[in-house]
Amino acid sequence: MAAALWDSDVGGEDFSPSATVVPFDPPIPLLRGPVPAGPEDDPSAGPFVLAFNDAASWRSALDATRSKLIEQCEAGARVGCSITASNKCKPPWWKSLIGYTATDFAEREQCEEREMSSCLAVSKEACLHFAKEKCLPPFRDARIAYKSWKGVPLVFAPTIHANSEPICKQEEHSSNSSDSNSEITNYRASVLMEKPA
Repeated sequence: MAAALWDSDVGGEDFSPSATVVPFDPPIPLLRGPVPAGPEDDPSAGPFVLAFNDAASWRSALDATRSKLIEQCEAGARVGCSITASNKCKPPWWKSLIGYTATDFAEREQCEEREMSSCLAVSKEACLHFAKEKCLPPFRDARIAYKSWKGVPLVFAPTIHANSEPICKQEEHSSNSSDSNSEITNYRASVLMEKPA
């Protein structure tokens, strides 16, 4: 009965689920999530800090951001280089008085190819430097959550590997310790970078 109602053409309008339900794209997962602030964090900033889930997600976000910046920078550089090459290789004004020849156009094409090639080579290096400069401060200071922060007080061990989380160990608290309930829930990503800040 219900199906018949959906299929029936009432007043020329289609009220079937396929016509009335609006599909939405699935939500994009957040890059960072809140974790409780640790004893080293500024208490005035609140009880939580935003942190990447692990070192792999931080590294993935850094690589994706860097490559996107380079891609956009190089696209802009191509436009600038084409304008520069066209201006450098255009024939002198008096050539228009005597008329252009096929040789003139061939020379201009070769000139623009040379200028574009050299300009793009310079801009590629500049774009790499630009992306590195823009990514360094936010990703160096980003927080990464410890996988085992819940209920386990952790401290840094002396050894830190470049491509993994810092080695952690359980802190030995004495019964007289005033901060026996404090725990380290996150660490800064600078320890994962080649040159820590």
